[in-house]
Formats: sequence, C-alpha cells, structure tokens
Amino acid sequence: MTLTSRLRSAARMLFRGEARSRRLTPIPPITPEDLAELRRFFRRPKFFIFGHARSGTTLLMRLVRLHAEVHCDYQAHFFTRRPLLKSLVDTPEAEEWLRRKSNRWNHAKDLSPIVLRSAAEYIMERDAARLGKRIVGDKSPSSTIHGQSVRDLHDLFPDARLVYIVRDGRDVLVSERFRNFVEESRFLGAEDRRVLQGLRQDPEAFGEGRRSIFTESMLRRVASGWAANLTEVDSEGRRLFGRRYLALRYEDLLGNPRRELERIWKFLGVRRLPTALSSRIRKEMRLNPDAEWQSRRGQRLASILAKGRAGNWRTLFTTRDRDVFKDVAGDVLLKWKYEDSPKW
Repeated sequence: MTLTSRLRSAARMLFRGEARSRRLTPIPPITPEDLAELRRFFRRPKFFIFGHARSGTTLLMRLVRLHAEVHCDYQAHFFTRRPLLKSLVDTPEAEEWLRRKSNRWNHAKDLSPIVLRSAAEYIMERDAARLGKRIVGDKSPSSTIHGQSVRDLHDLFPDARLVYIVRDGRDVLVSERFRNFVEESRFLGAEDRRVLQGLRQDPEAFGEGRRSIFTESMLRRVASGWAANLTEVDSEGRRLFGRRYLALRYEDLLGNPRRELERIWKFLGVRRLPTALSSRIRKEMRLNPDAEWQSRRGQRLASILAKGRAGNWRTLFTTRDRDVFKDVAGDVLLKWKYEDSPKW
C-alpha cells in the first residue's frame, strides 16, 4: 500500500468509520444458536411451496390454506426470483454496517442472516396472526434459479418444510405457450407472432398435432428449464431437507385431492385432519381464477385450451414437438413416471 493510499484509508476510518471492502463477503448460513433465539420471537412453523411455473402451485396454495391451522400466500419470491431477499443486505454499505466491529449489537459477527430471516418471518407471521393460523407458508414458483433457490432457502430456514409440486412438462409447455399468447403477446418475436396469427385465423389447423403452436427455440428453452428445475430442486430438496421435503405430482392432486391434501397437512404438522372439508375442496377445485383472467384477456384463444386439465399436450403436440421434447427432457418424464417407455 502506498503512502497516499494509507493516508486515504486513515482519513476514511477517521471520518466515516471502519474501512469498507468492495468485495462482498458471502452471506453466512444462520447458526443453530441464532435459530434458537429467533424461534423464541417467531413461533409459527414455516413452509415453502416451490414448483416450475404453470405446475399448479397456485391451486395447491389455495387448497392447503383451507385447513383451519394453515395460512399460505404467494409470490414473495424470497429465494426464487431476483432481486431476492438477500438483496436487502447485498451491498458494500449494508455489509459494512452489519459486520462493523464497532457495532456492539452484532457480537463481532455478520448480522445479515438474522436480518434476512427476521424480515421474512415478520412478513409471513403478520398475516397468519391476523387470521389466527398456526402454520404459515409462501408459494413462489422456482422456474429460473432451480437448485440455488433450495440452497438459499436452507441457509436461512433449515428448520422449514419444503413442498415441491411437479407437472408433466408437456402440459407445462402448452400452458406457458397460451399464457404468452394471451397475456404477453406484445413481447413475442416475429416467428411467434406468425404462429399466433395462424392460431387466431385457423385454430382447427393446430388440433390433433397437424401444426405446432411452438417454435423450436421456445420448445427447447422451456423443456430444458423444466428438466433442470425438476432435477435440481428435487435433488437439493432431498439432500438438504431430508424428511422436511415433500414432492408431489399435480396430476395426483387433480385425481385425488383429499388424499394428497391429507398427506401434505400431516407433513406440515397439523394437529388434526378435518372431517368435513370435502365440499370446500371440490368447490375450490372448480374455481380457476387464472383461466377466468385469460378468458377476459383473449376469449377466443382461451377457449381453445381447457385450463388446468391433465393431458392437453396430446391434442396439440406434433410429431416434431414430441421428438424435440424427448431429446431435451425425455429422461425426466420417465423418472417422474409420466411415461413408462421412451417410445411414447
């Protein structure tokens, strides 16, 4: 260090406090000691619902919170969409403040994990307290960050429970495509707009696999993201959370909602299972706010697709679509038992 830089550093320490490093130190995981202290203030058990977009996370959220003990809301994206919860402390200024040795409140360690967890805890517990619910969770799709979202969650909430919902990637593709067409048509590229124009003019040409609703680039991109999400989230969920991790299939939830919900509620630690909730479950299953919204935005397009139904891909995939999906994500379909043979 030169004399000039030493003088500048000394002046900065004299007038502004301790020297600030421009290289951020990784945020440490929460310690068992800090975790025990935090749980004295925030007593409600926490859970998080992850899943690739268009995989039934919203339906699952609505069903889970039917239980008298459970509250769940959505899209906090603490760990699943940038800028993420950790952006609250992820600056040189915040690092300097939270790690500063002269700050006697931090007991000579980084306060970042305590600050981050406290913020998330308060946000969730505030609403749960208002509703008189004992268990509280957040539903946020984990479509882009995959395994890192699970690692970040575990760093701050190793005691939480993680529920992961999976849907057939071919139906995910179809649902995502129609969402693009109805809600995001202004962002479509030239090739996508040609497909959309054809679909509007002659929707029957796209039935029974005669003409594809996808561009190959879109199909490969979404199929690859779906496969990566299932592979990474499931692997990291099992590795890090163990018995605090539960995976389920969207199709099983549709087929037997009562059975799947009882399995989830037991996993979340409810004190008793409800005995008279079947009618409310059936009523909630019939509702589809997303379909209603899309219908208002694009009535003709929305009417082509039966929203939320399993197996829509069978009438919309072309032979080429099938081949591309097999190439990108066929092995993941087999792993999750959506097919029992590569020859589908």
